[in-house]
Amino acid sequence: MKPYPGGVTPQPAAPARITVPDLRARKGGEPIVMLTAYDAPTARLVDAAGADVILVGDSLGMVVLGHENTLGVDLDDMVRHTAAVARTHPRALIVADMPYLTYHTGPRDAVLAAGRLVREAGAEAVKLEGGARRVPVIEALIDAEIPVMGHLGLTPQSLHMMGGFRVQARAVEAVERLLEDARALAVAGVFSLVLEGVPADVARLVTAEVPVPTIGIGAGAGCDGQVLVLHDVLGLTDGPAPRFVRRYADLQSVAVEALRRFAEDVRSGAFPAREESYRLPRRVGEALEERRRRGLTGRS
Repeated sequence: MKPYPGGVTPQPAAPARITVPDLRARKGGEPIVMLTAYDAPTARLVDAAGADVILVGDSLGMVVLGHENTLGVDLDDMVRHTAAVARTHPRALIVADMPYLTYHTGPRDAVLAAGRLVREAGAEAVKLEGGARRVPVIEALIDAEIPVMGHLGLTPQSLHMMGGFRVQARAVEAVERLLEDARALAVAGVFSLVLEGVPADVARLVTAEVPVPTIGIGAGAGCDGQVLVLHDVLGLTDGPAPRFVRRYADLQSVAVEALRRFAEDVRSGAFPAREESYRLPRRVGEALEERRRRGLTGRS
């Protein structure tokens, strides 16, 4: 790169922020990469890896806050964690999950809740679960200029109705209902659609049917993009992973080993070493030593 006159070298432009229209235009094009993040450190990792979308998922209830499911997450939790992600100013689009009971009671409550996620926390879009019954809520959010990502198939906030985390749309009637829901959400104006826990053939049918990008999680390779939970990808969760998860690292073992070594060094006295400790200036040390000596020998 040649310097400008006067010796000033132009700096390369920062990567353009990804927007909702950018994502919508990716239908049938380059696959969309979405990962969860819940705070500033994880947001920086995900953005540095080149993800297109950061989902501040209500999965934080399970992988961060220790709940058994997502139902224990409230709006204050989502505002706090979304704001931490937004403060990193990522290139990726920030989408925040709307937690349980923030949109189930009607459009007005949904707009007020989503408004907090956008205005207070810095979300650029929200995600909510459910099919055609959510159309009035989606339309109200879009009327309020809040972009909406839909979520069909295995919807974790409905786990009690579903009898647990079970693969959905495995019968003809259920597949037809899923297709109808997907069409309804697309007409209502969602800019993309998460498909979770459905057979790959079904996800491929939905993807071909709707004009907006689909993002799969446990939905096969026929979607327009894929999403996974960060902690699953990095191996930071306990127990067996769901079938659809591919672990790309085992950071839990690495972290436990590092912390064990720290504990051993503390107990043995090997930590902290001299180079890890602060020291007084020589003159101050000598003055303190003189005061200590006088204290031992008495004042004259």
